[in-house]
Amino acid sequence: GPSLSDTDLTKLKNEFTIGMNRIYLMFQELGFQTSYYLSVNDLVIEQCAADIQALKMPRFVSWRSRQWLQPQQDLFFLYTTYTGPRFNPDAAGRLWEGATVTYVALQLAFFLGFSQVILIGVDHTFATKGKPNTTVVSEGDDPNHFSPAYFGKGFRWQLPDLDTSEAAYRLARTAYEKAGRQVLDATIGGKLTVFDKVDYNSLFI
Repeated sequence: GPSLSDTDLTKLKNEFTIGMNRIYLMFQELGFQTSYYLSVNDLVIEQCAADIQALKMPRFVSWRSRQWLQPQQDLFFLYTTYTGPRFNPDAAGRLWEGATVTYVALQLAFFLGFSQVILIGVDHTFATKGKPNTTVVSEGDDPNHFSPAYFGKGFRWQLPDLDTSEAAYRLARTAYEKAGRQVLDATIGGKLTVFDKVDYNSLFI
C-alpha cells in the first residue's frame, strides 16, 4: 500500500522479508531486495512475467502461472485456489487465497517456520471503488500502492474484496495463536483491525 512510502524500509535489510506482487519496483531505491517473493494473482503474473522471471531470490507463484513462467531454479509453484475458507499450515498442499496475496504469505510464513510475523504496507483501504473482484483497466497513475506505476495506466487488475480478506485474516490469527505464534500489524495508518497493532519503529529499538 501507499504507507510503504512512509515506512523506513532500510531497517529491514537484515530481516527475513516476503515481498509481494510488484514490490520489486522499490528494490533499486532500497538497495536490497526482499528475502522471498510471492505472487498468486493471474493478472499480475501475466502482465509482469518477464519481471518475475528475472528476479534473483526464491520466488513463490501460483501453479496457474506456469503458462506465463518457465521452470527455473528458486521458482516454486504453489497450489493456490479460490475455494475456502481454510488456513493450511502446509504450503505443499492446497492454499486458499482468501482474496489477497497477503493471506497466502501468512500461510507460507507459517510453513517456513516463522513464530512471529509483522505486516507492513497492509493499508486495507483503496481509493478505487467498485464491485469486489471486478477486473478493471487503470486509466492513470495508481493511487492504491506505493508507486504510481504499480498498476499504472493500461494495467488490468481486480478490485479488492476486503470482506473476504478479513475473514481470511481471522483464520490466520486463530491458526497462529493456536500454535503459540503471533501476527502483528505494523502498517502505518492501516485500516485493518484483525491483528494487534504495533508501532513499526518500536520494533528496532
